[in-house]
Amino acid sequence: MSSSPPYETYSTVSGTQPPYGGYDPHTAETVAYGTVMPGPPPYEDTYRPAYEPPAPPEPPPALPRQQLPQPQPVAGRARDRRSTKRRKGSERPDAIRRLLPQALVVAFLAGGTTAFVAKDKAIELNVDGKPRTLHTFADDVTELLADEGVPVGAHDVVAPAPGTALASGDEVHVHYGRPVRITLDGERRELWTTAQTVEGALREFGVRAEGAYLSLARSQKIGRQGLTIDVRTERTVTIMADGRARTIRTNAATVGEAVEEAGITLRGEDTISVASASFPRDGQTVTVLRVTGSKEVREEQIPFDVRRTQDASLFKGTEVVDQAGSPGLRRVTFALRSVNGVKQKPRRVRTEVVREPRAQLVRVGSKPMPTSVQGADHLDWGSLAACESGGRPNAVDPSGTYGGLYQFDTQTWQSLGGSGRPQDATASEQTFRAKRLYVQRGAGPWPHCGVRLHG
Repeated sequence: MSSSPPYETYSTVSGTQPPYGGYDPHTAETVAYGTVMPGPPPYEDTYRPAYEPPAPPEPPPALPRQQLPQPQPVAGRARDRRSTKRRKGSERPDAIRRLLPQALVVAFLAGGTTAFVAKDKAIELNVDGKPRTLHTFADDVTELLADEGVPVGAHDVVAPAPGTALASGDEVHVHYGRPVRITLDGERRELWTTAQTVEGALREFGVRAEGAYLSLARSQKIGRQGLTIDVRTERTVTIMADGRARTIRTNAATVGEAVEEAGITLRGEDTISVASASFPRDGQTVTVLRVTGSKEVREEQIPFDVRRTQDASLFKGTEVVDQAGSPGLRRVTFALRSVNGVKQKPRRVRTEVVREPRAQLVRVGSKPMPTSVQGADHLDWGSLAACESGGRPNAVDPSGTYGGLYQFDTQTWQSLGGSGRPQDATASEQTFRAKRLYVQRGAGPWPHCGVRLHG
């Protein structure tokens, strides 16, 4: 829409020609009804505003109802007065046509001013508690905030909601969101609030501040950048110590602090049932463990190793010990503890080797054992073994002097080529050496059972 006025203006100072043939509606003299103005006859008014509907057509001339009698001419002054009155009546429509354009302009301006005033609204805008009254042509809340340069984000609150239509006298409130990084009872998280103080934010979060520990004052203001706060609410904790239960209300940061608040002192090796640095939970029960301890030193043997090597000069199944093994010795320190009067399993805390063990060296025969001895193979060696040892290769008599299937003494056994003790040799080797003994000495070495050899 053009910003130029709908009518032409002029100035007597600048010399601009007035419109309407020199007729100034602002300074013209008001004349009596029907008076004829001097000067040239008025021009024909052809102005028609675009919004004005076309003039209705002229109505057809009315039909005469009844012929009235014509007035008789009047002589003298009466006739002159009637003539002047008719002349004034004929000049009235020309004056009305001359004033019509000015009347239309005034009406148009009056209508525009009314619409202008109707769209203007008086609104109270409150941004974060700072109110101000303003006039606006905005149709709704969104347009108002944009016109006033008030940005809003996802965490901000606007009441009434954006897009709501506005009327004069309405109030619009904007509350900016603020980030609060809160550690609540040991749990860290980030929340948003429109409250402007710590106390208001805690109330908005549903945090009970009564009896709680706050790292900031409740009246602390929260700026647009937010803040960080540590909150520990009051909790109920039960401490079991020395056969008694103590229940306290605390906002302590650790279980150790809660135990101290209960008036319990830990001495020596005393400890508690949970980690001292852990966070005390509401309704938690903590047990104090009274520990008494001592130390005990014990000596233990260290077993020796047995190292075997193959020897082709010895028959299979024969082992010869070249170096006897010797166990070592170590000294072990144990911690003995009693918890609340109950002894615990000893705990090894230190080991010291006093003597190293010595390995046992053994030669193992790999030579095949002969089974045949001429002059003795046909005898009943099974019956002799059954009589002497009950057929057990590892049998030993009660005195410990004789051993094996055929109850050799150690000296006789070694004289026949055996090594070690006869009861440690295999059954086949014992039978082989028993045959060799029979060839040398007959059945004499077995005075009671020798008769069994011949069936």
